[in-house]
Amino acid sequence: MILSCSHISKSFGTDVVLNDISFHIEDNEKAAIVGINGAGKSTLLKIIVGEIPSSQGSVTLSRGKSLGYLAQHQDLTSHQTIYQELLEVKRAIMDMEERIRSLEIQMKHAQGSELEQMFGTYTRLTHQFELENGYGYQSEIVGVLKGLGFSEEDFTREISTLSGGQKTRVSLGKLLLSRPDIILLDEPTNHLDMGSIAWLETYLLNYKGAVIIVAHDRYFLDKVVTKIIELDQGQGMVFQGNYTSYSQKKAQVREARMKAWLNQQQEIRHQEEVIAKLKSFNREKSIKRAESREKMLAKIQVLDKPVEVNGEMNLRLEPDIISGNDVMSIRDLSKSFGHNHLFSHIDIDIKRGERIAVIGNNGTGKTTLLKIINQMIPADSGQITLGAKVHIGYYDQDHQVLHMEKTLFDELQDTYPDLNNTRVRSVLAAFLFTGDDVFKRIGDLSGGERGRVSLAKLMLSNANFLILDEPTNHLDITSKEILEHALNQYTGTVLYVSHDRYFINRTATRILELTNETFINYIGNYDYYLEKRDLMIDLYGKGAESASGTRAFAGPYASAVSSSAAEAQPVSVLASGPSAGHGTAASVFQDPSIEKADTKQDWKTHKEQQARQRKKQNDLKKTEDAITALEEQDAALDQQLASPEVVSDVGKLMEIHKEKESIKERLDQLYETWESLAENM
Repeated sequence: MILSCSHISKSFGTDVVLNDISFHIEDNEKAAIVGINGAGKSTLLKIIVGEIPSSQGSVTLSRGKSLGYLAQHQDLTSHQTIYQELLEVKRAIMDMEERIRSLEIQMKHAQGSELEQMFGTYTRLTHQFELENGYGYQSEIVGVLKGLGFSEEDFTREISTLSGGQKTRVSLGKLLLSRPDIILLDEPTNHLDMGSIAWLETYLLNYKGAVIIVAHDRYFLDKVVTKIIELDQGQGMVFQGNYTSYSQKKAQVREARMKAWLNQQQEIRHQEEVIAKLKSFNREKSIKRAESREKMLAKIQVLDKPVEVNGEMNLRLEPDIISGNDVMSIRDLSKSFGHNHLFSHIDIDIKRGERIAVIGNNGTGKTTLLKIINQMIPADSGQITLGAKVHIGYYDQDHQVLHMEKTLFDELQDTYPDLNNTRVRSVLAAFLFTGDDVFKRIGDLSGGERGRVSLAKLMLSNANFLILDEPTNHLDITSKEILEHALNQYTGTVLYVSHDRYFINRTATRILELTNETFINYIGNYDYYLEKRDLMIDLYGKGAESASGTRAFAGPYASAVSSSAAEAQPVSVLASGPSAGHGTAASVFQDPSIEKADTKQDWKTHKEQQARQRKKQNDLKKTEDAITALEEQDAALDQQLASPEVVSDVGKLMEIHKEKESIKERLDQLYETWESLAENM
């Protein structure tokens, strides 16, 4: 064990963020901390690294072990170049190398014991130098920089000129090169493109140390981690396995908790009914039994009903009208910025009902394509034609559709005046704005919060063609799942840019990869794209040049979106992949006779259980009827005892009292029988 967190609690004023969190990390283990925004994930990381104190509990790092931490936001201030900044991480190796070179020069002029002493030091240093990859540290730096998406031209850029995301990538590179025994990463994939994320996955999988990751990238978590630490409403729970395994186990845990809660509620109602019935018998013995049951009921530790964050949300995107089958036609589209050619002579056809993901490395022109479609910037050449009755709804990363002076509540209600207050609040709650949060000014929100408001507005629109630019950025997993469900139920058409591979895998029916200034078409989800990508690389090398210079492919798995209309058509009968959200289907075969026998046995068992339950109900009903009849008979005898004729007849009095004693004995037996039957219902 390299790290232990024991009974960690943290409060900010009266707000309890973490409550009695305990877990441990083994050597070389890869773990993730997950939870909705505000669950305390970053707070827990800061407690582990000592940036903030815990209110209670302790963090123990094994003796002699080092710890490295990458926060979400980095603000490097340096006039060094990117390469120089990373080179500083290897300062100890460079100093060692300089000492070795100095010793080599000195040994040329030394003799005797002095030479022997120098040679011993030289041998020790060169051995250490080799162990610390001294002969390959420069190649290691170059590999990390390229892996994180920096080109060789970027190596000489000054740190002070970089964007926040680029500075974060530099900080991540420095951390990886420093090789601590345990790495803590807070949203490391936020500023990486798909290629860099895949590189980081491989790097962390092979890393000779432990890793703790806070991330909303479920595909990344599936690839890297083997343990999930979930934070939910201040509580912590540990699950073994990757994200998919955790998600399945979480559903099972919730199902078991819901079943336990329902069973307890049923038992409470049953006991309350028994107590009420016993009291209605109005006999001392029955009343005492009722009071005893009330005391036992009061001691029960009542379970809380399991809460599902999106359990009450059923958001649907519904177009106001249905568009024509041909939603959009793009012909001969080109765009460059100076000498930077993004794409040229592109033809794309989009049909009603498609959910198309545009993917590619940063800077290739994905967002530019969306902006051209939305007439935010002009194309250099080409034509875009909308189909009949097509209404566009656009989500942009800059959130230009929001009014900064309005509150969240007013932003939605002013845009959709027909919505009542409850509906507005429920939609905002789906994107984690609850209580007084709905009255915050949009101008006071963070970029991620504004993104969630934009998505909330979009989900209420009646557009039949949604164009989304990085819709899952800054969303937690719960909000992503809400959006996924809404898009999968949507009857309109969707075109979106995303780096979220899990989201793409769940929602896309077609993928357009922007690479080498053209789009390559894969008819399937992200798993299908990965399966066929390597084959497409081979095909790309063999592709014939079309008249426009864009490569066209006749392979059965993908097609280039090229200059001619014929080449641009995606041949779905040849290029069909697994449907979005389902992955690769697997068939399970079973002997029909076995299945039939199992079904027959299940039916028989079910019928027997029903028969037993009906018998118990009948027995209980017969007992209650017998009790009612005897109580009525006893009441009739009481009336006789009050009549003047019986009062003066000693023999009749003794006969009635004897009959009443007999009724009492039979009633006592029936009460016990009823209580026993009621207990076992």
